[in-house]
Amino acid sequence: MSTRFLYRPSVLCFTTTRLLSLSSSSAAIRRPFSTSKPPFLSLGKIRFGVFVNNRSSMSSSPEKSSVQKADRVLLEGVNDDHGGVIVEITNVPLDPLVFASSLRASLSHWRQLGKKGIWIKIPIELVNLVEPTVKEGFYFHHAEPKYLMLVNWLPNSANTLPANASHRVGIGAFVLNDKNEVLVVQEKSGKFRGSGVWKFPTGVVDEGEDICDAAVREVKEETGIDSKFVEVLAFRHSHQSYFEKSDLFFVCRLEPLSEKVQPQESEIEAAQWMPYEEYVAQPFVQNHQLLRKIGEICTAKKNGEYSGFSAVTTTTNFSENKAYLYMNGRL
Repeated sequence: MSTRFLYRPSVLCFTTTRLLSLSSSSAAIRRPFSTSKPPFLSLGKIRFGVFVNNRSSMSSSPEKSSVQKADRVLLEGVNDDHGGVIVEITNVPLDPLVFASSLRASLSHWRQLGKKGIWIKIPIELVNLVEPTVKEGFYFHHAEPKYLMLVNWLPNSANTLPANASHRVGIGAFVLNDKNEVLVVQEKSGKFRGSGVWKFPTGVVDEGEDICDAAVREVKEETGIDSKFVEVLAFRHSHQSYFEKSDLFFVCRLEPLSEKVQPQESEIEAAQWMPYEEYVAQPFVQNHQLLRKIGEICTAKKNGEYSGFSAVTTTTNFSENKAYLYMNGRL
């Protein structure tokens, strides 16, 4: 069972509050800053030079000279679609004092241009730049394994910047074979460890992964069973879950394509095919309101009295990749 925390939303994702498209360009340049005619404004992009400490050209006071030169250059950035600027700092070593002075000059320039949200992406290698960035009014927006994203709202008006991803997305897999047996597992860790409870395979949707694909993947990882996604039977929306985020949990119906069970050694204590009535009769299921309701839905589906939401391939204006619309019935 995957334990990744989704913000992707990537990611993101449902998750996927689409925040900003980050520039990968961050070449170091040196040009003087002129308030009368911004030298780096062209074709909808603002390009700012990042001063690189070159001690061979400094006076007898290298640190002071560096800061003075940084006052005359701006951080490199690109306009976003919402009146803001995105700055991506490279892994070029920068002195915090030099960076802070350059950042102050950049903020002054952005205010003159009427910019709103300023985003600064700092790689983990340059964590020493976080403190001077925070001192200039920036705050943490989100973190990923290799970088921190900080943001600053410049106008004297209500902050309308999008919040960090707010939901995690998970799946539970209802896999029923032609013998009226359901695929169940016992977990090695978590609150169900050692409880003797048999449950559906469950897991978290990865960044960039569709719900239907996540269900098939989790079943394969936890039990070794190949399967085919059929439909979403129901979903639950809850709040203040993992890391105080909201949680979406989709109950998916899958059709098995193989029979031999091979439990995942690292996370699964046991896995097997169990008579469906035996699964539903477990005290744990009967005494748990949500699981009891899910059991009723699965029973209705098994008896042909319930129809879920099938995945229909579609496209969006946000991406050229395929997407799925989950819908009840066919039009």
